[in-house]
Amino acid sequence: MSNADFDKAEFRKTLGQFATGVTIVTTLDKAGEAVGVTASSFNSLSMKPPMILWSLDKSAYSLPAFEHTKHFNVHVLGSGQDALSNCFAKPGTDKFDGIKTSKGLGGVPILPEYSALFECKTAHHYAGGDHIIIVGEVLKFSRNNTTPLVFHGGQYAGIGNLF
Repeated sequence: MSNADFDKAEFRKTLGQFATGVTIVTTLDKAGEAVGVTASSFNSLSMKPPMILWSLDKSAYSLPAFEHTKHFNVHVLGSGQDALSNCFAKPGTDKFDGIKTSKGLGGVPILPEYSALFECKTAHHYAGGDHIIIVGEVLKFSRNNTTPLVFHGGQYAGIGNLF
């Protein structure tokens, strides 16, 4: 198939057949301001050392903060956190307004509720098409016994209602 024949809309729908978890990744920018973004491109990478990866669009407003940070946190969202995911997916809003965060490693904001949390030290950045792949070494982690939020077919779904 040539690039001229490549149907981007159909490709996106086909990718949507893969159910993913939903995360919010937080950090601090150079001025020390909280930055956060919703990301479904999260994955485990290594057990030794413990590493994860996620990716961010190169056109994202928050890209400079994540390119220069030493630490970031990945919050795996729980079922019912759709609104929080949507809030952090929107550019140009004060995403932390009304949210009482705590401070993790490097002072990076930790959201009050999550299904799982990974506090990371930035290890690597790699170019990946129109995204940058960010690899983090996991320094601390925790989990709650909650059902994770799932994204499938372009919408949020509960684990029990995927099929």
